[in-house]
Amino acid sequence: MNWYHYDSSGDLILKLYIQPGAKKTHVVGFHGDALKIKLSALPIDGKANEHLVRFLAHRFNVLNDQIKIKQGNKSRVKILVIQKAGLSVEALYCEETCSESK
Repeated sequence: MNWYHYDSSGDLILKLYIQPGAKKTHVVGFHGDALKIKLSALPIDGKANEHLVRFLAHRFNVLNDQIKIKQGNKSRVKILVIQKAGLSVEALYCEETCSESK
C-alpha cells in the first residue's frame, strides 16, 4: 500500500506514522511505507489522536468529524479516512501558507 490512496467513494485514506511529544507539530518525511508526522501533544487520554485530527482537518480544510481513525487508535501507525477531502495530499506540506492548528 502506498501511504495514501482514494477509495471507491472518493475518500482519502492515509497511512501515517505518528511520533507524539515533539516540540511542534509537522510533517517530517517517511517512515517505511507511512508518512511520518511529529505531534506536539502527548499520547495521554487520547490527546495525541485529537491533536492529529485537528491538524489534518486544518490542513485539508475539512471538519474534524470528516476524519476517522480506521486503524491504530493506540498505535503509532494509523490508517485514517478523510471524507470528501477537498484538497490533495500536498496540503500536508503547506507549512509556509498554513498556520498550525492549536
